[in-house]
Amino acid sequence: MDWPLIQQELTFRTSRSSGAGGQHVNKTETRVELVFNLDESQGLNHREKKNLRHHLKRKIDANGIISVVDQSGRSQHGNKVKALKRLKEMLSLSGRPIPKKHVGKSFVANRGKRLERKKRRSEIKAGRGKIRW
Repeated sequence: MDWPLIQQELTFRTSRSSGAGGQHVNKTETRVELVFNLDESQGLNHREKKNLRHHLKRKIDANGIISVVDQSGRSQHGNKVKALKRLKEMLSLSGRPIPKKHVGKSFVANRGKRLERKKRRSEIKAGRGKIRW
């Protein structure tokens, strides 16, 4: 991961924030939206992009864009720093490999035992019915 190159690829959008702050929040654009295009990034190699697609699948839209929004503070600069920090934490997952799935196999003997237990159980339950004389 080449962080300086990634920082050059980032796009920032600002808008008016909501929440506490009174007239100040109504007049200034303190909400920061950081936009990062994962598919077109030159700062990540193919393996890192693949890992990020797996780990961040809920945060990446259909166009391969990661969007981080912060409006917690009253200053645009502070929110920008927080958004950058969150993006860097997200991108640090690129080094983590995709976990392998452990597929449990049902062996033929186990399947036979299971069916035999089911058959015995159904016979027990069938014997609980009314007795005809």
